[in-house]
Amino acid sequence: MKVEQIYTGCLAQGAYYIENNGEAAIIDPLREVEPYIQKAERNGAKIKYVFETHFHADFVSGHIDLSAKTGAPIVYGPNAACAFDCISAEDGQEFPLGDAKIRVIHTPGHTMESTCFLLIDSTGKETSLFSGDTLFIGDVGRPDLAQKVKADLTEDILAGHLYDSLRNKIMPLADDIIVYPAHGAGSACGKNMSKETTDTLGNQKKTNYALNPNLTKEEFKKEVLTGLVAPPSYFPLNVLMNIQGYDSIDKVLERGQHALSPEGFEAAANETGALILDTRDPQSFTKGFVPNSINIGIDGSFAPWVGAMIPDIKQEILLITEEGREEEVITRLARVGYDFTIGYLKGGFAAWKAAGKEVDSIESISADEVAARVAAGEGEILDVRKNSEYLSEHVIEAENAPLDFINESMLKIDKNKTYFVHCAGGYRSMIFNSTLRARGYHNLIDVNGGFKAIKESNKFQITDYVCPSTLL
Repeated sequence: MKVEQIYTGCLAQGAYYIENNGEAAIIDPLREVEPYIQKAERNGAKIKYVFETHFHADFVSGHIDLSAKTGAPIVYGPNAACAFDCISAEDGQEFPLGDAKIRVIHTPGHTMESTCFLLIDSTGKETSLFSGDTLFIGDVGRPDLAQKVKADLTEDILAGHLYDSLRNKIMPLADDIIVYPAHGAGSACGKNMSKETTDTLGNQKKTNYALNPNLTKEEFKKEVLTGLVAPPSYFPLNVLMNIQGYDSIDKVLERGQHALSPEGFEAAANETGALILDTRDPQSFTKGFVPNSINIGIDGSFAPWVGAMIPDIKQEILLITEEGREEEVITRLARVGYDFTIGYLKGGFAAWKAAGKEVDSIESISADEVAARVAAGEGEILDVRKNSEYLSEHVIEAENAPLDFINESMLKIDKNKTYFVHCAGGYRSMIFNSTLRARGYHNLIDVNGGFKAIKESNKFQITDYVCPSTLL
């Protein structure tokens, strides 16, 4: 028996490859499915099933492509109404895999079709629980996402279902079962996940607040629902793609990998109204970029920030990347439903500059220089971290304008004033600066190194932790 977790850090997502006696099952596959197919072929195994724990919100799953390429049926739990061929399994139904089997455990709460899959070996021993977004390590799936798709499913109703699912379906299972969740720390599908990506169920019963046997249903609801922040706006759109279907990843890659000369790139930008997305490192971007382009670095939390900053998943996109990374960027966009990349700048920004095209830049200065210029009255500090980060500690007199809510944050900015913009380390501040630059804000200066550099400079007064209750 082979169980392999295939973890993708940028999405904090775990897909699973299970193999037994020449038969394989894939659980919650990513959009690009060739690695699963190749793995099975190397092992001389046939992919027999594609299991989905629920209709995912944070990424577009590869279930449709994987099924089409292998002939393996797509299996969801009860209540799954797919717009494509799938098996909506019954609670308790078992699927043979070699001489092992996988049992369906319907666990509504995160969504109504949410299902865990229990792996049972040839001796009848229950060994592994693939818990999807029902149970994470240290947390459980947030019960407020499904209502974004179906309004009559309130978070209170879903939280009640989740309580019952955990108490009646999960907690009675044996302590030595290994829990394999769909996500880890960094995912927006929970609020307090551990950095660990597997654990025993017994240890989770001891340490996971949501599995505390002394919690009443009302206490559980309060614990689970307190502290939730608004989910990214692209989540409901990804759910619909997972339900209704989507273009093959092969077609998406073919459409996006059009190499454009600087002249062709410029013409495409002017003719289509496509968003120009530059995925280079922020400090490379700041030195020079194509005017009106937005910087979201591929080596940071790329997919979540694309989802947060580009509201329309059907938005046409033109890419500027580091050479050789074009396919990677197109694939990672497609993972979160952005399928309409229409081409990339051949030779990258260097080719644009060499062609004598117009170039823009954003000033980026050290924390020491910021301190001197603020002291001279040349500008104000703008902190674009999350409000919770700002409350934890911030530069005294700095204004908080979170990137997460950039449209609201823009209202705090006077176009005639100069602002020194920082986040934690420089990734988010360049997203903020480039987005506003494209909207006509020209007095934003980036703080190189972000809040970390500000603290290390010892030239600013930093607040102590502010308890939110004291702000009422």
